[in-house]
Amino acid sequence: MNTIAKWLASDADPAFRKRTLFGIGSFLLPLLVWSMVSYVPWVWHPKMEITNPGGVDFLQVGMLVDKYMFRDQVADMEKQHLAVPQGTPANPIYLPAPDQVAKALYNGIFNSPKDTDVPSMPASLWHSIQLIFWGFLISSIIGVPLGILSGTYKSFGRLTGPFIEFFRYLPAPAFGALAVAILGIYDGPKIAIIVIGTLFQQVLIIANTTRKLETTLIEAARTLGTRSFKLLTRVVVPGIMPDLYRDQRILLGWAWTYLIVAELIGTSTGITWFITQQARYQHFDNVYAGIITIGILGFGTDLVLAFLGRKLFPWDRTQDRS
Repeated sequence: MNTIAKWLASDADPAFRKRTLFGIGSFLLPLLVWSMVSYVPWVWHPKMEITNPGGVDFLQVGMLVDKYMFRDQVADMEKQHLAVPQGTPANPIYLPAPDQVAKALYNGIFNSPKDTDVPSMPASLWHSIQLIFWGFLISSIIGVPLGILSGTYKSFGRLTGPFIEFFRYLPAPAFGALAVAILGIYDGPKIAIIVIGTLFQQVLIIANTTRKLETTLIEAARTLGTRSFKLLTRVVVPGIMPDLYRDQRILLGWAWTYLIVAELIGTSTGITWFITQQARYQHFDNVYAGIITIGILGFGTDLVLAFLGRKLFPWDRTQDRS
């Protein structure tokens, strides 16, 4: 606490300090709501966790039942002058408390799973990271040049634009069966779905970014005799680089979204398989831990990229607000 107080009282940039405080608060507020729902019985606890079944045969210790059913059984036992069941208010099994999820997150990262047929969280996540890397890399190798060309040359944009606009409305998962038939059941179709899901959006966004480049720069370059390929490489690309970098950061988040769909195709691997398996066994604390891990990795990656963006493009003021 003393360290935080000193930091707040320091001569740090007020805007940076304000952004940091609001950033911390944006996480603390949902955590506070989650904690209230989990730990305060009168907020929302629609179930009763049985601590003593009393005279009810089908009840067991630790069993979750609806409150109305619990009340009916209590009334029924009182009428029969038998031991009444006892319990404490609880939430459904699909809503574990924050401390349970925190323990699951720690165990998932640092401890191996007890079941040998269930992959570990780090191994699953590493496999998903590789899919994201290759899928987004292939998409960028194709999409970035096409987007720049479409935004720079009107004739090229008119030629490719209608087809790209048409194709971007086709849902990427619809190509799952076709991707499996062509690329097999392993990682090939998963990477293909990520490519299909991000490529056409990438072309359109980058083309729009390229069109926003100040025309005065292009006109000045042409006045000085810059033509054709040099105009593209020495004026257009350097001019849009900060915005292009920011676009790629956003599109990388879309790639994570398509990953969840892609990993359901072909063989079962990756973090999606881990989450699905844990949900099948009703280990919802592990499900939340897996989902949170994806968020932490994605958000952490974006923070690193934002930091690199400020170093790479110090003249771009919009990077300060990233």
